[in-house]
Amino acid sequence: MLQRFSFRPLLVIAFLLIAALLGTASLRAVFALEDLTLQSRDNAARALALSGAAQSLRERSMSMERSARQSVVLDDRVLRQRFREEAQGTTEILARLAREKIPAAQERAWRAHLDTLLDLLTGPLDTALAREHQLAQEFQELERINTAIALQVQQAIQQRNQSLQDRLETSRQRLAQQVTWAIVLAVLMALAFGVWFTRPLKRLENAIVGLGENRLDQVIEINGPADLALVGERLNWLRLRLVELDADKSRFLRHISHELKTPLASLREGVSLLEDGVAGPLSQDQREIALILKHNTGLLQSQIEDLLRFNTAAFEARQLRRQSVDLLQLVENQVEAQRLQWRARELTVRLTGAALRMELDPEKIGTALANLLSNAIRYSPLKGTIELALSEQSGRVHIDIRDQGVGVAPADRARIFEPFYRGERQPEGSVRGSGIGLSIVQEYIAAHGGRIELLPQASGSHFRIEFPHVYKS
Repeated sequence: MLQRFSFRPLLVIAFLLIAALLGTASLRAVFALEDLTLQSRDNAARALALSGAAQSLRERSMSMERSARQSVVLDDRVLRQRFREEAQGTTEILARLAREKIPAAQERAWRAHLDTLLDLLTGPLDTALAREHQLAQEFQELERINTAIALQVQQAIQQRNQSLQDRLETSRQRLAQQVTWAIVLAVLMALAFGVWFTRPLKRLENAIVGLGENRLDQVIEINGPADLALVGERLNWLRLRLVELDADKSRFLRHISHELKTPLASLREGVSLLEDGVAGPLSQDQREIALILKHNTGLLQSQIEDLLRFNTAAFEARQLRRQSVDLLQLVENQVEAQRLQWRARELTVRLTGAALRMELDPEKIGTALANLLSNAIRYSPLKGTIELALSEQSGRVHIDIRDQGVGVAPADRARIFEPFYRGERQPEGSVRGSGIGLSIVQEYIAAHGGRIELLPQASGSHFRIEFPHVYKS
């Protein structure tokens, strides 16, 4: 379903999903913090109200005591009325404290003492002193109860503060878990979308590299967003066009080479007849002209054969016959096959390395090694040394070939593997090469997924072949 969308909307959707996840976690944290702030504010207001009620209860008790004792001693009705008014306000405070869950026993005891106080306010005048003494004792009991109520209020306030702290800690832990999970999910979503987006991009990159390395037999198919899939289709169309062009090029080279060989053979035959004097004896100048024609027709024939050979090598490079091969033994065979050549120049050839087995085409890799060794022999000075080293580094195989020859000129290094390119430095007294040997080597090495490069060296040349995928025996 998602493959019907293009890359840009899917990328926007991915960012929106991640932003929504993190935004939801942030909003939950904001709401939780606001709720805790309201609870803390309410708790502080209730604590202040409770403390005020307990303080007010004590103050009213002291005012009631003055009014009660004075009214008993003076038998004053106004003071008794003031006491009853204070008592009414006190009962309201008790009711408020009762709603805040103070112990019911304390409330009942306070009300019982209040009833006793009301009874002691009236009586015979001769009992005033006794009643006043009893009032003092009752108010002492009330003070004790007031102290207990104040202590209970403080404990209630502390319990509520502790409860609020516990809820705050629980909310903090819950929010930390939610934020952690949100971050983890966001990271997982980012990784999932990243992998889902980059996989087609990686396949696209591999397809482009494959086209650049002339691997035209591999079908290009990109699964992913619609625009990337469309790019994959265009690349596959390009691959097919390259296959057609490559086939056209091969046919053209075969046809033109064939068409050139026939008149060239007639030309060479005619030159030979002139040299043999079939058309009559030649003067010295005519004989020199005939020699020039013979040399150039031979050179032209050699170039046509090189062209055919390179075209054949490029075609065969895509048709590998892989088998398990001991690479060290393969190198040794090539050294032995050219023993006469390097011994004729009194060269020393050193081969180092351990046995390594690989899946490759021994004929083509053997040809590549033979070309490199032949070049090293050709360019090495008399009694020089050629070093061949086989090694494995980080899961890749290296074959290093070093010689002590004239080396490659700096201006030629970038073009040394181009077909028919011949460098400026040539060994003395040797025939100038065709310039396709290293090109064929590169074709065969690249067909195996490897590469060849010319490494910098103070003197001589240093070529390195690198192969992936080692299979040890």
